This record gives sequence, C-alpha cells and structure tokens, in this order.
Amino acid sequence: MKSNIVIDTFRHGGPVMWPILLTAIIAVAVVLERIFWWIRERRRCDFQKREAVLEKVEKGEIDAASNLARDSKDPILRMLWHGLNHHHSSLQGALQVAAGIEIERAGRFLAVLDTIVTLAPLLGLLGTVTGIMNSFNFVGNEDLAASKVSGGIAEALIATACGLSIAIFALIPFNYFGRLVERLRFQMETAATNLEVMLEKNKNPRV
Repeated sequence: MKSNIVIDTFRHGGPVMWPILLTAIIAVAVVLERIFWWIRERRRCDFQKREAVLEKVEKGEIDAASNLARDSKDPILRMLWHGLNHHHSSLQGALQVAAGIEIERAGRFLAVLDTIVTLAPLLGLLGTVTGIMNSFNFVGNEDLAASKVSGGIAEALIATACGLSIAIFALIPFNYFGRLVERLRFQMETAATNLEVMLEKNKNPRV
C-alpha cells in the first residue's frame, strides 16, 4: 500500500501535531469567514446614498435624511440613522454606540487570529522540546538505533515548521483585516463629524 507523505509527516511530528492541526483548522475557518464577510460588506456600501443623506442634513431636511438612511445595510448609513433619530437628545452618544456595534462586527474573530499567531509557534516549540527529549532517551543505550534518534529530531523539526507556518499564515490576514477595521473606524469618525457639524450649523444659521 502506497504511503501518504502528508499523513506520514503528521505522524512523525508527534502528539503535539494534534493541537497544531486544530489551530490550523481554526485559522483557515476564521480567515475564510472574514474574507466572505468583508466581500459582503463592500457590496453593501452605498457611497451615493451617504452623500445624499448628508446633503439633506445640510439643507435641514432631517426627517427626509432619516427616511433615506432607514433600513440600509451600509454600516455608515446605519450609524447616521441612529444619530439622526437621537439628534435632539444625545447625538454623540447615539453615534458612538452605533459605531461601536459596527466596529465590533468588523473586528469579530480577530482576537482568535491574534491568539493563533502566538500559540502556534509555542506549540511548535513544545514539539521541539518533546522530540529532543525522545532523542536523548536513547543516548547511552547499547541498543541505540539511529532511526530512533533521527525520528526524535524529525519530530522536533516537523512540529516547529508546522507551528511557524500556521503563525505566518494567520499573521498576514490578521494585519490586513485589522487595517480594514481601522479604515472603517476612520470612515465612521469622518461621517459622524460631518453630521455633527451640519446639525450644529442648522441650529445656529448665519444671520
């Protein structure tokens, strides 16, 4: 029966390969989920409607602006709608709460990726230690077998390589998704500031 190189490599990596495999599965699942989520969110962005809402606010048509932003799937418009519905009482508080909800959605599972970036190399290091320990168990033994010593060294190297590979794989999308969250935060801060300025201008028109 022909052996599978992937399965053989996994088996030679030792018991620590199982938690390493689990971190790899989680990392792939999170990265795919975030990719599909951001693709969907980009399709929901409606820049023209954002401009239309702010234009109506600038003209003093608050109710029309609120109706235009109602039931929108655009995160910026959802935030503006919450602000417009509370502009008489607590505009800034409503904007902050709505923006916080959107940012939390955008940053979902990033803490998991961050943990994997740190955990995977540590698991690889653990495999390195256990593999070397297994190698030293045969040192000084009269029946020393070179294959057993090399097997322990292989276990150490395989676990380390897999742990580092998973960390590298998770690090790149982690930084990329983090950048997207910061960009969304900046867009929300900009839109919220524009809304506040326009509403304040409507309250204090020039004579």
